[in-house]
Amino acid sequence: MLKTLYIKNYALIDDVSLRFTNGFTVITGETGAGKSILLGALSLLLGKRADYSVLRDESGKCVVEGNFNLKNLNITDFFAAHDLDYDDDTWIRREIISSGRSRAFVNDTPVKLDLLKELGDQLINIHSQHETLQIGKSLFQMQVLDNFIEEPDLFAGFKKSYADYIGMEGELNGLIEENEQSKRDEDYYRFQYEELHVVNLVEGEDERLIEREKLLTHAEEVTQGINQVNKLLSEDDETIIDKLKQVQDWLSRVGKFHSGIEGLIQRVESSRIELEDISEELSKMDSITDFDPNELEEIATRLNAIYKLQQKHQESSIDGLLKLQAEYKEKLTKLENSDELIDHLKIKLSQTKEKAKKFALQIHRLRNKEADNLSYSVKVLLKKLGMKDAGFEVVVQDTDSLNQYGSDKVSFLFNANAGGKLQEISDVASGGELSRLMLAIKSLVTREQLLPTVVFDEIDAGVSGEIAGKVGNIIKSMSYHHQIIAITHLPQIAAKCDEHFKVFKKLENRTTKTHILLLDQKARIEEIAKLLSDEKVTDSAMDTARELLKV
Repeated sequence: MLKTLYIKNYALIDDVSLRFTNGFTVITGETGAGKSILLGALSLLLGKRADYSVLRDESGKCVVEGNFNLKNLNITDFFAAHDLDYDDDTWIRREIISSGRSRAFVNDTPVKLDLLKELGDQLINIHSQHETLQIGKSLFQMQVLDNFIEEPDLFAGFKKSYADYIGMEGELNGLIEENEQSKRDEDYYRFQYEELHVVNLVEGEDERLIEREKLLTHAEEVTQGINQVNKLLSEDDETIIDKLKQVQDWLSRVGKFHSGIEGLIQRVESSRIELEDISEELSKMDSITDFDPNELEEIATRLNAIYKLQQKHQESSIDGLLKLQAEYKEKLTKLENSDELIDHLKIKLSQTKEKAKKFALQIHRLRNKEADNLSYSVKVLLKKLGMKDAGFEVVVQDTDSLNQYGSDKVSFLFNANAGGKLQEISDVASGGELSRLMLAIKSLVTREQLLPTVVFDEIDAGVSGEIAGKVGNIIKSMSYHHQIIAITHLPQIAAKCDEHFKVFKKLENRTTKTHILLLDQKARIEEIAKLLSDEKVTDSAMDTARELLKV
């Protein structure tokens, strides 16, 4: 339930803080006083998109904050699923600044509007005059019937199977379209693949060829350099290695006379051994420069073929060409298997559709059954609302065509007079009849949904006199199951409430401001008397107000 509502810098409201109790709360006030402003501020907490034009003072920010008691709602899983801190006393806040930006918070955690709306739908149901007009629309009628039915698992099962069916149908259509396009492109794919495949590319080959080409191009210089070093190391009459051997011998002779020479002898020995290894390695390199005179030309031809492919496909390496070759191969393989895959997916799609149709059939049977119960319950409430001869019937027709709600078309048929023909609501119901019919439906649906708070925005439109009192009785009875907040112009309804707020405008320093005041017993009598009067409040109006309030 909604415990408190704080509004700052919103439209004509400067700063107001309201505290609500469980039960039935009424809000009254003259037309234009700001009742709709209050409702607009509350809608912001439920995820409605913000408009910076609501800022009373553009230099400051608008703040709307509500405190909700969630103790009996069993929605801790929702908070956990969206990584929100749960508290039995949960705070929701919206902030709007002049740039048009808005922020939303749940228990001080920033949230997106979609999430706020999803949470708000579980906390408050706002019934507006606009929603009354929706009663004539088939989709709304179906939603009313489905909300009356207490089978959430069945509807969830259908919703999942239908989503699977639609997703798979999209996948199949995409695959068929892709397959048709691929068949048109098959020759192109095959040519490109064969052109790459026939070259027999090897990963890293271009780098090895470039290195070999460099060696062969400078083979004479390399051979000359190797031969010269070999001569110095091991082929001359007196080689470097021989000289190092002599150095080692001389040091060995005098080493016994100088302690520091022993270490030098070891270093010379290491150098000699290292040069001998180098000499051996260079001897083996002689064969490297032995090559077929045609090899250089073959390398150039091979590299040229690789470069042409790289330039054509705009790839900088053989790795890129190999990857492209694999992609063409995959397209050809997929094309070869696509017909079989499409046939398999068609079978799977048919099975998924049948599963969804089975759910839809179960829902159809349940709707037919509950349609009678809803029809009867609505007629009982219409009698209580002074429409004792009204006829009402919920008709469910199987269209044999699946959609996101099943395969049914739901229609509400109505007639206010005895013996009259039942017709579509939009063709026969007046404004007052629509209001009473909507109230009857709303009281039944919200009871099944067990919403904690229901807000009625002038549900009494087109209703007056004795009927208004009966409307008040229905709303009062709803308050035993829900917290009810009703905006009304009718004294008969206002007299039924547990708490009464008055909205009024006041000129302060040449600026109009909206104020909201919780009325005590004396003020309630005066306010209800005003609702009963034209311009001047008479003694008889005061007496009638007391009688309505039974004081």
